[in-house]
Amino acid sequence: MPRLNFGLILSSALLVAACSPQPPEGPALIEADQAVVNTAVIDFEGRKAVVREQQTVLIKDDRIVHVGPTSEIVVDDDALVIEGDGRYLLAGLTEMHGHVPPAASFGELPERYLNDVLFLYVANGVTTVRGMLGYPHQLQLKDDIASGQRMGPTLYLAGPSFSGNSVESAAQATQRVIEQRDQGWDLLKIHPGLTLEEYLALTSTATAADMDFAGHVPSAVGLEVALKAGQRTIDHLDGYLEHVDALTRPITEEELLELVQMTIRYEAGVVPTQALWATLIGAADEQQLKSYPELNLVPPAVRKGWLDFLKNPTTSYFNPTTAAIQQQNRQRLLKALHDGGAEILFGTDAPQLFSVPGFSIHREIDMMAEADLTPAAILYSATVATGNYFAEQDRFGRIAAGHRADFLLLPGNPLDNADVLRDLDGVMIRGYWLDRAVIDARLAEIQAAYTAGSAEGVL
Repeated sequence: MPRLNFGLILSSALLVAACSPQPPEGPALIEADQAVVNTAVIDFEGRKAVVREQQTVLIKDDRIVHVGPTSEIVVDDDALVIEGDGRYLLAGLTEMHGHVPPAASFGELPERYLNDVLFLYVANGVTTVRGMLGYPHQLQLKDDIASGQRMGPTLYLAGPSFSGNSVESAAQATQRVIEQRDQGWDLLKIHPGLTLEEYLALTSTATAADMDFAGHVPSAVGLEVALKAGQRTIDHLDGYLEHVDALTRPITEEELLELVQMTIRYEAGVVPTQALWATLIGAADEQQLKSYPELNLVPPAVRKGWLDFLKNPTTSYFNPTTAAIQQQNRQRLLKALHDGGAEILFGTDAPQLFSVPGFSIHREIDMMAEADLTPAAILYSATVATGNYFAEQDRFGRIAAGHRADFLLLPGNPLDNADVLRDLDGVMIRGYWLDRAVIDARLAEIQAAYTAGSAEGVL
């Protein structure tokens, strides 16, 4: 038997050890501009919410660059440190059916209204908005926000809508799709009133042009045709109850199953906007609407218009005789869609009737909770699900390396009690930190501007 050369073996082992990666000695130093230290990070594994305690989140420019245990990370001496103190960090929320007003003053609205709307979103942790009605200035506005020249949520914008008032033929629908693609809009907005021919011309051209289309379901089109055509989202649950003729009677379990299976089959997203729709159909509590404190954060002309609506509803959706049944059906449908695995995407349709930008998220969360969705499911719909929707454009919706540095610092766990979202301690938007004091000061200034000298005063 040959004799083993233990000296050679030992030398080889030392050489291998010297060439192998060595574990780091102590905490790692990672270059960053800012850090949130000792915080509980809320994340999702699939659709399951998880909480990771005692984490440090590092930010450089507008990106999260590292997330890990506080004990394993050394923060750069030059970095701005935000003390988490055991508080909770949640990814910024997305408003999937929001609106941005025109840049210039119009009617009785002041010129400042645009900037105020943008801030109201951010003040409530809404860091991304899918704008669903385009005005000519908005593409520049989007660029100004992205470059830091103006404060506001990151915008993804639909162009001027396709409706019975804006489209008169299939040829015109086709032409408008090409024009909006070339102008740089992110998606196409569908409004009621389109004929079937116009809708199909729009959708076939949009598909060829690789443009999403989303929004309402025109009555001449119907839900199944819209889903088959590839409409990316159905907003307001539009067309669902109409498809099974359940606007005035309780919907059946069989009908709910049919609608869920159809949605899953065509992989469409759903943006429910339950709180606003309760107001539009006449199912909301009028006294409760009038008591919303956030009404003081919109111009007097806006408040007056909303209050006038309660006195004289002017939409075709309003029908107090059947509103309660329709609302119950909408809530059951939302629950069935969620339980069936459909993609629910959070949206409120602000600013609309009693739906104040940013603040409207709390009204929608309450309504979704009443439909028996858990806080985790609701937060998933406003973070991870919306981030997945925009995955080809950017990475956001989670507290994770490579994602946009958009998040909320919260005093408690929103998975236990979503009300803590009303009392956030700060918001980071694209790497820019706003603490509670800054937010409160700006909100107070907005309220003073819209209540001082108002004949109505503070509501």
